[in-house]
Amino acid sequence: MTQEEKWQARYEEVKVFIEANKRNPSKHDDAERGMFLNWVKHNRKVFNAGEMKEERREKFQRLLELMEEHRRKNQYDRRGLWETLELEF
Repeated sequence: MTQEEKWQARYEEVKVFIEANKRNPSKHDDAERGMFLNWVKHNRKVFNAGEMKEERREKFQRLLELMEEHRRKNQYDRRGLWETLELEF
């Protein structure tokens, strides 16, 4: 298996995980961190440094967008509540 095939396989695994679980890999779960999160972190560094191969760049950008869609939201963030209350007065 070539490096490109390995990268593509891991990309698909991460994408399927996020779509199936409707969340990003957890940094607190050892299995998820080892299988997915470390791969994403490494590739994000390569992407941000501008060193990622062109054929991977577009796919990884789509993966980052998918991760942003499923980003954890703070359920205790009350700023939205305060803005709503201010509008009522």
